[in-house]
Amino acid sequence: MASKGRQLKELIHSPQILVTPGVYDGYSARLVEKAGFKSGSITGAGTSESRLGWADRGMMGLDENVANARRLADCCNLLLRADADTGYGNAMSVYFATRAFEKAGVAAVMFEDQVWPKRCGHMAGKSVIPADEMVQKVKAACDARRDPDFIIIARTDAAGTHGVDEAIRRLNLYAEAGADCMYADALLSREDIAKVAKGVPKPLIVNMGLGMRSRKTTPLMTPKELEALGVAVVSYPRLLTTAALRGMMNAMAVFKDEVVGKHRLVDRTDLQVSFDELNELMGMAELDELERRYTGG
Repeated sequence: MASKGRQLKELIHSPQILVTPGVYDGYSARLVEKAGFKSGSITGAGTSESRLGWADRGMMGLDENVANARRLADCCNLLLRADADTGYGNAMSVYFATRAFEKAGVAAVMFEDQVWPKRCGHMAGKSVIPADEMVQKVKAACDARRDPDFIIIARTDAAGTHGVDEAIRRLNLYAEAGADCMYADALLSREDIAKVAKGVPKPLIVNMGLGMRSRKTTPLMTPKELEALGVAVVSYPRLLTTAALRGMMNAMAVFKDEVVGKHRLVDRTDLQVSFDELNELMGMAELDELERRYTGG
């Protein structure tokens, strides 16, 4: 069987745009796989927020990030893209980070050219390192991979700090250094997306920021619209994190009202999944089969 990197490359280079929902925990990974998607993007923001309880401001380190990626790769068959932030140091740090993520079982890893500590691409105050420094990080990542098909994604945040032309210039340098895919974050118009897609020599990944209506962000477009502009991959990193948080907020509001208000506590099917549905999603059938096979239970 082809490696995970090779399988993901085939999807990226196919004529149809690849849609990758964001995943961050076992629930989200299994839901995305059950829905029929072949690939998922591990959201760095979602990992930091759900596992550490802190916003995407550089609080998460390499070990925490890799450990989460390994758990997700172990519980599903999705071809996963990991978000390695800036690589947590210089080019030598990126070398070993690449080795760690590849060993964890993901198909691709993404590095960005922000200054550390980084911040979410749509937050104010971000800055980028010199392009030549990022070029060395990309070279280190490419040299580090054991599988030549393990995908290296180079992300630039320069559009927000230096303009779209500088983002294109940087992505071309990163492509020349060996990156397999390009990622321009926080593009603010359809025209900018089209310009970047046309101006880079390798597949472009674009992020659709659902749940970010309160700030200026990338315009929401359908996959087909993005495909027509030349985009190869679209990811939705906040689709499930924001939905999960809204669901928990709604459940807590009802729970607080019923318990504190001394009303009768009701098992609300509109707020909760059933015990059987939960176990079905989380692999109970497979565990039952293993138990029968090895213990006769």
